Amino acid sequence: MNTADLGLPVTVPSTALFTDHYELTMVQAALRDGTAGRRAVFEVFTRRLPEGRRYGVVAGTGRVLDAVANFRFEPEILDFLRERGVVDGPTLEWLAGYRFRGDVQGYPEGEVYFPGSPIMRVSGTFAECVLLETVILSILNHDSAVAAAASRMAVAARGRPLIEMGARRTHELSAVAAARAAYVGGFSSTSDLAAGYRYDIPTVGTSAHAFTLLHDTERDAFTAQVESMGRGTTLLVDTYDVTEAVRTAVEVAGPGLGAVRIDSGDLLLLAHRVRQQLDELGARDTRIVVTSDLDEYAIASLAAAPVDAYGVGTQLVTGSGHPTASMVYKLVARADSGDPDAPLRPVAKKSMGGKLSVGGVKWAARRPDAHGVAEAEVVGTGEVPAPLADRLLPVDLIRGGEIVAREPLEAARERHVRARDGLPLSATQLSRGEPVLPTEYV
Repeated sequence: MNTADLGLPVTVPSTALFTDHYELTMVQAALRDGTAGRRAVFEVFTRRLPEGRRYGVVAGTGRVLDAVANFRFEPEILDFLRERGVVDGPTLEWLAGYRFRGDVQGYPEGEVYFPGSPIMRVSGTFAECVLLETVILSILNHDSAVAAAASRMAVAARGRPLIEMGARRTHELSAVAAARAAYVGGFSSTSDLAAGYRYDIPTVGTSAHAFTLLHDTERDAFTAQVESMGRGTTLLVDTYDVTEAVRTAVEVAGPGLGAVRIDSGDLLLLAHRVRQQLDELGARDTRIVVTSDLDEYAIASLAAAPVDAYGVGTQLVTGSGHPTASMVYKLVARADSGDPDAPLRPVAKKSMGGKLSVGGVKWAARRPDAHGVAEAEVVGTGEVPAPLADRLLPVDLIRGGEIVAREPLEAARERHVRARDGLPLSATQLSRGEPVLPTEYV
């Protein structure tokens, strides 16, 4: 079961070292000069979407909650920091008692976002918040990039099932995260058993070319697989000659054969030929699954082909050319003293070079047009205009260090469909373009 997203106990190692060296040295300096306890607000946002993309997809929120809950400096970690001389003794003592006790608000998982959207807000003392920068960004940047690619592929697939099968094309831990993000973005299953175990995502798989090559004949391989897995299995038919393999597959399994998979060649041409052959052999209900380095454009090109499902690997787990969402984590407000009641004041980086940010604690809402279709992402500070008060996008995720927003992964998956359906129709175009909604600052 999905123990993380259902709020059940999770046995995972500490995430405290998923951070950068300078975050700890900043804490040391702030503890020494007395600024570590000042209230501070950090926000996660992106200045731009990947080139040509029309919307982004928030993914990884549930994993962020896990990471924050397990961000603790255990004795062996403190020993490592002491031996390396990363920070001094007083800082090590402070880290030993570290638990995040602040608040986190953010766009719920599966929601779409645009340049400037305050995707996540982390509030607390400067010291407790600054330590979380790297782990939060590494999760959101990776998972949101994969989910955005998955969403585009789901649009291109037009309701046909998508199978995530990229585990062998990325780091083993990234593979699990990618399968989760792909599920949020619209994929229906994964080949990765670790993802199935960890997040309760449906898993699928039958055999590879190696199984066919193991046997003396293709017929022997198909017979062995059908006898083991039943007639509803999927037989891989492009090891040798596709036409001969399809004929053999139906002879072995009968017209009740579940599916055939094509993993190479001209998929458009082969899909039509295989469909015609299956129909002629009486296997009209046998499905056709295609794989072979697909991306959203290849999937769209097969829209008119008799394809029933797609398996996607490399292009999915690498974000289909955009492996990061380019999100940043910036201090936007802080108090002038350590007094818990000291007011917050906006702060922002002002240097040149395209890295400007907007100071102040922000709210965000999506304004609809007269037809109920979103027409703008509205971001502001201060009082929320009355017409937008019930359309605020961020929700509470953590209050006072306690997680308050656990949900099944299925909820994020369903939310994404609703969010994408609420955008202008041009959002689903695969051609390059500007973000489908402008971001308006008020």
